[in-house]
Amino acid sequence: MHHFKYVSKRQAAPYKAELIEIIRKVQDEVWDDFTFQFTFIGSSRRNMITFDPTTNKGFDFDVNIEVNDDDEDFKPDKIRRILRKALTRISRQYGYDRCEDSTRVITIKTIDHRHSRVSHSCDFAIVRERKAGQQYIRFNKGTGNYTWECQKLPYKELEKRADFLKKNDHWDEVLDVYLDKKNNNDDPNKHSRALYAETINECYRRHHK
Repeated sequence: MHHFKYVSKRQAAPYKAELIEIIRKVQDEVWDDFTFQFTFIGSSRRNMITFDPTTNKGFDFDVNIEVNDDDEDFKPDKIRRILRKALTRISRQYGYDRCEDSTRVITIKTIDHRHSRVSHSCDFAIVRERKAGQQYIRFNKGTGNYTWECQKLPYKELEKRADFLKKNDHWDEVLDVYLDKKNNNDDPNKHSRALYAETINECYRRHHK
């Protein structure tokens, strides 16, 4: 059992501004290879940032990086390697630790070594839009391969469901369910974006007739 609480928009703002500055410098860094857009998604977009003062984990943010590579000049492993290298180099200038490469995302963290805790972190998913829906670059740790995989529920559809819940006065329930999921999550590999998606889908099914 955790003790997550919501962080105010004002508290989260300086961290978010710093991340935007880092991402824009990454855009400049990779310009010769490809361009990309970025979007803060899920709990990061909806002002649902959480923090557990009893643990060594700080704020966490979620960002989608949408690469412009319509001609598919770059294979998924190269795209992820280029972005990971740029993120590592630039984020270290801001005091972040080296990037971590997990199944769905690249993560950067700031470590407070004196108190042995994470100050804040950000998960970056690399995505693209296709007729069949949104895809993301998945890292298969068993084989070491990187592949484009379809999202179970595209981000745009997920946000349409979130908009429905907000417009129909179910958002307080969303906030309660999400916080409950965060506090009862014992899977270190289940990130905030997955818990947010679970929350939206669960509440949507309950209220959408």
